Amino acid sequence: MSFILRDATPSDIPAITAIYRESVLNGVASYEMTAPDESEMASRFSVITGNGYPYIVAVDADGILLGYAYASAFRTRTAYRFLVEDSIYLAPEARGRGVGKALLAELIRLCTTLGFRQMVAVIGGAHPASVAVHRAAGFEHGGLMKGTGFKHGRWLDTIIMQLPLGEGLTTDPEPGVYPDTLYRG
Repeated sequence: MSFILRDATPSDIPAITAIYRESVLNGVASYEMTAPDESEMASRFSVITGNGYPYIVAVDADGILLGYAYASAFRTRTAYRFLVEDSIYLAPEARGRGVGKALLAELIRLCTTLGFRQMVAVIGGAHPASVAVHRAAGFEHGGLMKGTGFKHGRWLDTIIMQLPLGEGLTTDPEPGVYPDTLYRG
């Protein structure tokens, strides 16, 4: 499958909303029960990109959006400032075709460049394909939280995976330094 990666733009919101909607309604990666509309997805996009985090898409040769990925704050307490959480969602036809792997690799590259030191994946439903993609990218198992969600008539586990970025925890950050939150693509 041929595709390119690029920064997401507000014009991508309808396709992003459709991909996320399918995941919410049919999957277990998101623990949301009701799919948000375009207005809500646009608001989320604005918050993420407005805070300087990368938000990227994969687009095929015909301009069809195949998937998207972004990094965001894991938690908002200041001590967490060097840690990001990744999120990746794919259109059904793009699954198993290397799109998620490419999006994750680019997200890792961008977050490393921005100065983040750790990336965490919070994998809802302990989804095997997501675990495999993260493991292939070098993430290590960080924990299992059993029965954290109830969706589609069953209890779901959540797997935490983690990847050091750049120097990881081998060096201390310089005093007063924050990751570069002025991502511009």
